[in-house]
Formats: sequence, structure tokens, C-alpha cells
Amino acid sequence: MKRLLWVLLFSGLTGQVGYAQIFATVRGTVVDPQEHIITAAKVILKAEASSWTASATTGEDGLFTMTAVPAGEYTIEIEHDDFRTMKEHLNVTIGSAPSIMFMMELGTVSQTTEVTAQLEVTNPDASSPPVSVSILDILHTPGADRASSLAFITDFVPGSYMLHDHLHMRGGHQVSWEVDGVPVPNTNVSSNVSRILDPKDIESAEISRGGYSAQFGDRTYGMINVIPRSGFEFEKEGELTLGFGSFHQTNDQVNFGGHSEKFAYYVSATGDRTDLGLEPPTEQVIHNGGGGLGFFTSMSYNLSSLDQLRLAGSARQDQYQIPNTLADELRGVRDADRERDSFWNVTWVHTYGPGTLLTVSPYYHYNRGQYLGGPTDPLITTSDRTSQYAGLQTTLALVRGKHNIHTGVNGFFQNDDALFGLEPLATRIAVTQHDPMTGGVVAAFVDDQYKPWDWLTLNGGLRVTHFNGTVNESAVTPRIGASVQIPHLKWVVRSYYGRYYQAPPLSTISGPILDVAATTQTFTFLPIRGERDEQREFGLTIPMRNWVLDLANFRTHANNFFDHDVLGNSDISLPLTVQFVRVRGWEATLRSPQLLKRLRAHLALSNQTVQGRGAVTGGLTDFKPPATDYFYIDHDQRVTLTAGADTTLPRRSWVSVDVLYGSGFLDVNGPAHLPQHVTGDFSFGKSFGERWSATVSALNISNTRYLLGRDSAFAGTHYDNPREITGQIRYRFHF
Repeated sequence: MKRLLWVLLFSGLTGQVGYAQIFATVRGTVVDPQEHIITAAKVILKAEASSWTASATTGEDGLFTMTAVPAGEYTIEIEHDDFRTMKEHLNVTIGSAPSIMFMMELGTVSQTTEVTAQLEVTNPDASSPPVSVSILDILHTPGADRASSLAFITDFVPGSYMLHDHLHMRGGHQVSWEVDGVPVPNTNVSSNVSRILDPKDIESAEISRGGYSAQFGDRTYGMINVIPRSGFEFEKEGELTLGFGSFHQTNDQVNFGGHSEKFAYYVSATGDRTDLGLEPPTEQVIHNGGGGLGFFTSMSYNLSSLDQLRLAGSARQDQYQIPNTLADELRGVRDADRERDSFWNVTWVHTYGPGTLLTVSPYYHYNRGQYLGGPTDPLITTSDRTSQYAGLQTTLALVRGKHNIHTGVNGFFQNDDALFGLEPLATRIAVTQHDPMTGGVVAAFVDDQYKPWDWLTLNGGLRVTHFNGTVNESAVTPRIGASVQIPHLKWVVRSYYGRYYQAPPLSTISGPILDVAATTQTFTFLPIRGERDEQREFGLTIPMRNWVLDLANFRTHANNFFDHDVLGNSDISLPLTVQFVRVRGWEATLRSPQLLKRLRAHLALSNQTVQGRGAVTGGLTDFKPPATDYFYIDHDQRVTLTAGADTTLPRRSWVSVDVLYGSGFLDVNGPAHLPQHVTGDFSFGKSFGERWSATVSALNISNTRYLLGRDSAFAGTHYDNPREITGQIRYRFHF
């Protein structure tokens, strides 16, 4: 493993390999009405949410290329002395390289410019397009900008929901996080519930559920690539946000930023607390406080026109009371959970020439989860795990003619220090285990997006992964896909097939701990190996008058499916693997343009099943699955629907409404499911001048209470949150 990491470091420094990033390449051809090329046309790309700009000039072939363009929404402006200046909207997605023809009208540069409809409202080259979420979506979705919220995902991404305080997507909860294109690795399964950063620090995010190129895929079920606020949104300005609401909750942040021609910076500090921290096990909210403090920064510095340095860093600390039932409260149970999380990513971005981009990114992630049991617990449990990840990724992206090539490696070294203890109430014999462990993951890939004709895109790649830890495993995972854009209609038909490998967690329990668990709790433990997945997907994207409807049918087969089990009554989740799990379903997303210059709407619908078969093959469990038949996994909810809209009103105000429907999660161990449920959220906001604004939100307006799971073998009993009324005041200032 050390030898492989040295090879990885040398590869990054020599710049011969590459990995995923947040950048894209924008290129195009400028022509006149007879489709003759136009030389010496000036092309300016302007970000719509900040002051970021880039420029280029068309050459003798009428072509221009802009490299290192961050993903987001832009206005592209083209000027020439003999033609009318034109403007177009453009959506840029991560890793894409759209080649677009711009047709200029005869006239003069001084004539009135025009902004026409968006050129591409989706990415027609992707085998499975991601869901893009902007800062406006976050600010206008009820409750989405709270420090503990992931509503910016669950309200827009089909098949995504919060269950036992963890994010689930497409039937699993193994998801990857990337910030500024750099991974924040975590091989532990559902051992933490705190968030890695405040949603108010996000400029935009791309959320994928499948169809990954060979660049991605260490976590199969979802990938969230966050583009943080950069400082280009500010001119030596800051924001002070004060939030308050029911259950004595507060949600406060101060941030500031600015930029010059070479340097941009953004810094924030967040504090929050509540009496409703985790999903309660009863309709009553008892012993359920939570709070946290966080710090985040992103910075970029242009060393030259070809070189840029970028930094993204975060430090956060959270503490939760483990919610009680009435019986636990009377018995005096006072369990708690403390968590710390910090990541620091540094990226050097170098442009070798048009269409050639190198990035080198060393990164570090620190994660700690500490469970503190009490003396009156039936099973007094202590768990204190610290994980540290140090790694490097490098990126070489090449756009050459009909090819958009990425090749690279990514690897990290992991150190775990885990202390685990049990003391059954009946015996009062305490047993502890202390395990310092090391391991790591190295992955290399090559990927090409080949476009032989304007209407056809072929995607193909290969990823090779090696894991060294409690077990040694290697995997070779191919990915292939295609998309066909139907002429004139602009509909996109796509298909995909891919394989994935997910590395297992390092920390396990063994020795005397197992004897106590087996004697007092009927648990057994088996070694954990990596999960291996196979995914098929077919889809159709229909853009019409800037509406976008995306349909997908998918099937995922998983061997050694990662899940987790609750240890007795301790509320500690420990990893396990199921021999085989299949996830089957279809999903749809619908996004509208801005209607009547006021209204935007969105919808996300999923219909899926999550079923397992065979024995539990690894981890700590007392679950006895059927020997020959399929059984439902507790993540299973057949239908999930979210729909919402926001509209601007007179006097600088706006209203946003969301409706959430679920057909019901698994009841106990199934096959019956819990009853269906419907909830609604509402927000109203108003600006008072340029500096002051206020928002009032109501979550679960009807105070509908329903079970998320009951006595599940894997996750225990949980209810949804009761109605919450929150308010927020924001003040923008200069310094």
C-alpha cells in the first residue's frame, strides 16, 4: 500500500494522470446566417450568480475554447463589428465539453443585444444526467438552508429521503461527497449523522444516482458534488443570518467574502441548537437536544493566466442527545452522541492549452463519532471511533476534436482508532476493545466521451481499485453508455451499464466483545468484505419550451450489500452485509423554466423496490433472513414523490410550497408496509431594501405524525418530525 501511494504521489506531480473535477470546457463555432465562419469574434462568458468571467477570441476556423470553467449557469456574449451582439444562456455541467454553433445576425455591435432561450437545458451527452441544485433553490426551499438539513437533496432528487437520520438514495445509504471536485472520503457505514457543511455555504450542487463514468463510483447509490460559494458573489460584503423557531431551535451564521482580479475568498461561521435533533422513537419528543458549531472557507488565487490555487476547508463539531421513549426517560437513560468532522482540500489547476486541464489535489478528512452510554442502560455501551484520511487525486482532462477524455488516479491512506465497550446490566462485567487500524484505497481510471456525430455520444471507461485493510481486495469495473439526441425534437434517449466496487469499513469488533454480545444479545459477527454492484439504466430526456422531463428505469444488483444493525437498545449502528440485494425501479424529474417571469416548479417521483436474498454475510447481527425467498430491506418505500413551486410576489416578496408523499416504509421486517403519508411545507420571504430580508417557514404544516419504521431488525423505531415553525432574518453589510 505504501508503494502504491508513492506511485500515486509521483503520478500527481508529473501530471500524467487525471481525476474528476468541478470544471468543464466550453467550446463553439461562430458563424453568420449562411453558416460561414466568423473570425476575430470576441466571446465573453459571465456567471449569472457571481462576477466570474472568462473571454476568448475565435480563430481562423471560427472556433473558440474556454478551459477550467466551473459548473454553473452562465450568459455567453459574442461581439463583432459587422454583426449584431448576441447573448445566450448556457448551463455548464461538471466534466462536460459542449460544442455549440452560434449564429450571429447581420448588424452592428452597437445594436440592442438579445437574450434568447437556453441553448441546452440538460446535458445531452450524459448517460444519466445529474440533478442540479442552485443557491436559489436552497434559499427558497422550506427549511433547506438550515445547518442540519439535506432538503436541497430530498426535495429535488427522486428516490431520496431521510430515514433513521441518514440520507438514502436509490435504495441505499452509501453516498459520496465531493467539495470543489475533491472527495471527502468516509468508509464507515452510517456511523455519523452530522453534516459536513452548512447548505448556506453552497453555490450549487450536482447530485447523481447512477450512470457514473469511470471517474466516479466508490459509493454506488449517490454522489453529491458541491460547488461552494467562492467570494465572487461579494464585493467586500458579508451576511449575518439569525434563525429561530419552535423546539427552541436557532440557526445562525455570519459570512463574508470578496475578490480582486487574482484572489477570491469566502469565510463563514455557523452555530445552531435545537430540542428536536434526531428522529424520535415515539410521537413525544423527549431528551432530544442537539447543537453544533462550524467553520467553512473557500479561496482561490490566480498565480498566472494558466495556474490557479484553490482551497476548501471545514471544521464542525456536533452533539446530540439520544432521544428517549417514556420508559427510558423514567429509568433515567441519558445517552449522548458527540461528533467532529473536518476536511481540507487544496487544488492546483493548470491549463496546458486549449482543451487541456491538469488538477492536482491533496486532501485530508478527520471524522470522529463518540457514543456515551449511561449507567441505567440495559446494555451500557461505549463507542469512540476516530478516522483520518489523507490522500491525493490528480486530473488530466483532454478535449480533442470528438473526444472528451479523462484519465487518472485517486488514493488515500486511512487510520482508524476505535474503542468499543459493553457492560450488560445483568452481569455488570465490562469488556472493552481498542483497535488502532490502518488501510487505504487506490483507484485508477480512464474514460472517454466520444461524439462521432452531433446526435450520438458514446461513453466508455475502466476503473481499477485496490483496497488494503482488514481484507485485501481488488476490482476491475467497466462502464459503458450511450446517448442519442433525436434531431429537431432534441429528445435524448440513453442507456448505461456499469460495475462498481465499494471498500468496506476498517473498524470491526472481535474477541471478548463477541462473547458478551453473543451471550446477552444473541449477536454474532462475521468479517466484512467490499460490496460489488452491477447497474443497468435506460432513460429518456424530453426538453420542451425550456421544460425538462427526465425519465429513467434502473436496476441495481449488489453482492455483500452494506447495511447496519442496532446493537441492542444502545442506538449504536454497526455495519453488516447482506448476501444479495436487488433495487429495481423507475423515476422521473420535471423542472420548469421561469414562467411569467415569476413562477418556477419542480417534481421528483420514484417507484422502486429494495429486496434482499440469502444470509447476512458480514458484520454484527441477530437477523435471520428467509432461507430461500426474497425479503424487503428496511429502506424500501415503493413510491416517493416531492413537488414544489416558488413564485415572486409584489413588494419584493416570494412564496414557496412543497408537498411530500410516501407510500410507507417497511413495517417491522415486512412484507407488510406502513401506511402512506403526506406532508406539506411552506415559506414566505420578503426583502426590505438592499440589506434586510426575512423568511418565515412552516415544516409539516398539518403536524402529520407517521412511523418511518417500527421494530426493524436493522434500524429500530422512528417517527417523522412534528410541525416546526421557524423564522429567519438576514442582514447584508459592507466592510
